[in-house]
Amino acid sequence: MNINMKGKKVIITGGSTGIGKEVVKIFSENQAKVAIFDVNNEEGMKLTNELNKKNLDIRYWNVDVRDSNQVSGGVLAATQWLEGIDILINLAGVLQGASLEIDEFPDDVWESVISINLTGSYLMSKHVASVMQKQKSGTIILTSSGAGVLGSSSSFAYGSSKGGVHGLSLVLEDKLSKYGIRVHDILPGSVDTPLKNAQIETTRDITGNEKEYTNTKNILANPEGVAKIIYFMCSEEGSLIRGSVRTA
Repeated sequence: MNINMKGKKVIITGGSTGIGKEVVKIFSENQAKVAIFDVNNEEGMKLTNELNKKNLDIRYWNVDVRDSNQVSGGVLAATQWLEGIDILINLAGVLQGASLEIDEFPDDVWESVISINLTGSYLMSKHVASVMQKQKSGTIILTSSGAGVLGSSSSFAYGSSKGGVHGLSLVLEDKLSKYGIRVHDILPGSVDTPLKNAQIETTRDITGNEKEYTNTKNILANPEGVAKIIYFMCSEEGSLIRGSVRTA
């Protein structure tokens, strides 16, 4: 299937590493115009420069998705550069507090994870939707997880935040469909990303279970495969998809 994304105007948060990096690459290599939002300046600029050398249309913005002013300003600047916005793919996220008991869980970790994963999803959706509503079209992809949606999590904060993102996607889907906006959340499984690798290494350090660590590392999915699914979800060919999509 030849999926055409030429000229599509895309904002991708968390686009410097992991799944986000692969999503940036697949969209840009298929002639989409891509704005990357991240706080990882070194990796973000490295990727941007690498793709610009291939004459691909990429720009990077340092945007902390927890900050309403940064998000609103970033969306305004990116939309002006893009000359509109067709697609938002919100992949910015953190996993902290793995394997800690509830009575040991630090309040500041809870607040950090909720603010990045859930509040960040809300703020990005809010400011992008205001543009898409005027256009009467658009696609929004949020990132939840099996953790907090289909089952438990290694972290109280992470599972709770991803359950919240899933709920947010359901409400957005209902409220924005009248404007011609599609909303989905994707539930990646165990994917070979810096976030997942850090989590399983933290768990190994706490539990000392080397066998479980090795088994988990061996089943991690390729982030490029998840990026291809997201690419399809955002296409016209994927326009009949509804709701949540689960991956390995």
